Amino acid sequence: QVQLVESGGGLVQPGGSLRLSCVVSGTDFSRAAMGWYRQAPGKQRDLVALWTRGGSTSYTDSVKGRFTISKDSAKNTVYLQMNSLKPEDTAVYYCYCSTILFAEYWGQGTQVTVSS
Repeated sequence: QVQLVESGGGLVQPGGSLRLSCVVSGTDFSRAAMGWYRQAPGKQRDLVALWTRGGSTSYTDSVKGRFTISKDSAKNTVYLQMNSLKPEDTAVYYCYCSTILFAEYWGQGTQVTVSS
């Protein structure tokens, strides 16, 4: 059974930083595509950052230069480092995994609030 467990959300002031973590179990982490999505109140869930099976990364335009996705294969963990946070980054952030068989899984979500 594939499980994704997120941590690291919280309240931060504008301009601050947070690092989200997602520990993955039950699948071949090295062959999975991993990503982070976010959903603000009343809005759809949107892709923030993606680590493809080929090892490349991509970001939505609004976070380029501020957010970084990374993986630690020894810990089966994917991270999202978020710097220079803005109030518009406030959302529930979800970890996403697409396995080698293209099955999709989601974490439970972690709240990120950027406010002074």
